[in-house]
Amino acid sequence: MPTRRTRRTTSSAKPLLTARTADKHRLYQVAVQHPPAEIDFVTHWFQKLTGRHARRLCEDFCGTGHTACEFVRRHKDNVAEGLDLHSPTLAWGRRHNLAKLTPEQQQRIALLQRNVLHPRGADKAFDVILAMNFSYWIFKTRDALRAYFAAVRAALARDGVFFLDTWGGWECMKEMKDRRRCAGGFTYIWDQHRYDPLTGDLTCHIHFEFKRGPAMKRAFTYHWRLWTVPELKELLAEAGFRRTTVYWETENAHGNGTGVFLPRKHGLADASFVAYLSAEK
Repeated sequence: MPTRRTRRTTSSAKPLLTARTADKHRLYQVAVQHPPAEIDFVTHWFQKLTGRHARRLCEDFCGTGHTACEFVRRHKDNVAEGLDLHSPTLAWGRRHNLAKLTPEQQQRIALLQRNVLHPRGADKAFDVILAMNFSYWIFKTRDALRAYFAAVRAALARDGVFFLDTWGGWECMKEMKDRRRCAGGFTYIWDQHRYDPLTGDLTCHIHFEFKRGPAMKRAFTYHWRLWTVPELKELLAEAGFRRTTVYWETENAHGNGTGVFLPRKHGLADASFVAYLSAEK
């Protein structure tokens, strides 16, 4: 993904030296994800918005379920579900992420091969639903994205909150590559391969390079539509959410991101930014 939060570069990993021996899912978790910070943000703002603790969470487009596992670890009453369509990735998550949980914690989490658009049933009233890493950008029309947002709203508890992140700035329309060294001896490459200004279609790849041997090319590929924050707010309202809040990353005296996101009504014309949104049922 594009550079998101400075704290992510400090993740630890075992040495991963070649494309032959490296595991692309483990590389992705090291380079892109930081579930403790994400769950810190979500649980803090859920409590601020509702006055209670979040206990039931669903991670849409969950992949390996990395974030759902973190939520289950946090409290003995926390229950999580992850939804994704890709069976091999879900299986990897069960072997490598769920397996690290205690037997009791494993009873409180399920990774399911399921379409996020399908009804989840009256018994699945979630406090929080997550759609992170711009995963919902796979929906390329207003009708399709509105239908997804409506499905999320229907699955939330009476005072439930939907959290998602988004990416913007003029640089996201530029065909370019961004390289970053990661702990574990590999380089993460975010490849904005193709952008069509007439349709908003955006194709991106993730590559990994190592100190020796060939690179792991196109380990992950994304075919998205680039959505703007005003469009997302409009569609969330059309889907029935009563209020949407945008959280903007604060900066230090040197102009670098702090990893702290606060509510804002106006942003800055940054070349590239990542922001959170919360939508209240």
